[in-house]
Amino acid sequence: MKNEIPPRPCIYRLSISTHIGEKKENVPSVKVVVGKGIEGDAHFGSDRPVSLLPYESFSKMDAGQIQIDPGDFAENITTRDLDFSKLVVGSRIALGDTVVLEVIQIGKECHNDCVIKQAVGDCIMPLEGVFARPLAGGQLREGDPIKIIHSLKE
Repeated sequence: MKNEIPPRPCIYRLSISTHIGEKKENVPSVKVVVGKGIEGDAHFGSDRPVSLLPYESFSKMDAGQIQIDPGDFAENITTRDLDFSKLVVGSRIALGDTVVLEVIQIGKECHNDCVIKQAVGDCIMPLEGVFARPLAGGQLREGDPIKIIHSLKE
C-alpha cells in the first residue's frame, strides 16, 4: 500500500475581468485590497467583491460539447479540496500568507445572459458560489494554501 499525501486545500486558479457578467481570464497572481476586493477586477469595490467556487463543482455540470474552465462562471478564486459545506455567512477563510476573507453570501441568482447557462442550460454559481469581502489584503498566487479559520457551522 502506497503512502498517499492527503489533498491540501489550495487556490487552483485566479481569475479577473474588466466587465461584470463576462467570464474571467486566468492570471497567475492578484492583489487583494481590504474592503475592496481584487485589483483590476470589475467587482472591485462592489457589494460582492470576491467570488469563490470549488473546482470539484465543475464535474457536476454536464457541459456536453463545450469545455468549462476556471473563470468561466465569473469566479475570482477557483479552489481545490476546500470543504465548502462548512461555510456559512460569517465564516472566515485564510488564503496565502496574509489574505483573510469573510463570507457574506452563499449562492446567487444566475444571470439570464450567463454564457454557461445559455450553452448548457444550467449554472452552479446559484448554489455553490461563495461571495466574500477582504478583511486582510495581500498577494495571492495559484497554489497558495487556503483554510477555514472561523465557521459557525460544525
